[in-house]
Amino acid sequence: MSALVIINPNSSQVVTEGIDRAVDPLRSFGIPIRCLTLAEGPPGIESQRQADLTIAPMLALAAAQKEAAGFVIACFGDPGLHALRDQTSKPVVGIQEAAVMTALTLGQRFGVIAILPTSIPRHLRAFGAMGVLDRLAGDRALGLGVADLADDGKSLDAMIATGRRLRDDDGANVLIMGCAGMARYRTALEEATGLPVVEPTQAAASMALGHIRLTLSHKPQGAGDA
Repeated sequence: MSALVIINPNSSQVVTEGIDRAVDPLRSFGIPIRCLTLAEGPPGIESQRQADLTIAPMLALAAAQKEAAGFVIACFGDPGLHALRDQTSKPVVGIQEAAVMTALTLGQRFGVIAILPTSIPRHLRAFGAMGVLDRLAGDRALGLGVADLADDGKSLDAMIATGRRLRDDDGANVLIMGCAGMARYRTALEEATGLPVVEPTQAAASMALGHIRLTLSHKPQGAGDA
């Protein structure tokens, strides 16, 4: 049966399992959702170089999914987004792009909780390309790697403190979680900050499911399918 395929471009099965749990409420829409891990990826994507190196194997993995109805690239940075759109006519959504677009419907100024300072230049390049820098309140790093996000005690306190700084110092009125590995902290972060929090994989998956149902795509169906 055709399914929405969500690809985690890092090799962490823990992150993929978190993504799978995060999108579980969207399964009630009736379209199956499959979450895949890119075995060739790094344990966590924390730099532009690491992101770029995942693109070729990610495209190969996507091409092998003959029953896919659409794709989500579950890395905040959207590596290979336009390459995969070039490869297939099926809907392709990146979690960074979808998270920003969703945040713009929930507040005037969005704040991003990044993992490491090295992630922020990648984000700013993408936001500049999207033309949304005037709606960006701030982008602040936790100083934690992807693997560290599995430590609840370490991660949640840092996320709450960062979210409150984005709210109080930067003027954010909606927050974006800047990594797919943060998914399970969304509810606690909303409660602690009093702000809407966008979990990027949920945002992307809901957008992709809508595209699938409405047969929306970046190019006509059948033109260059994977």
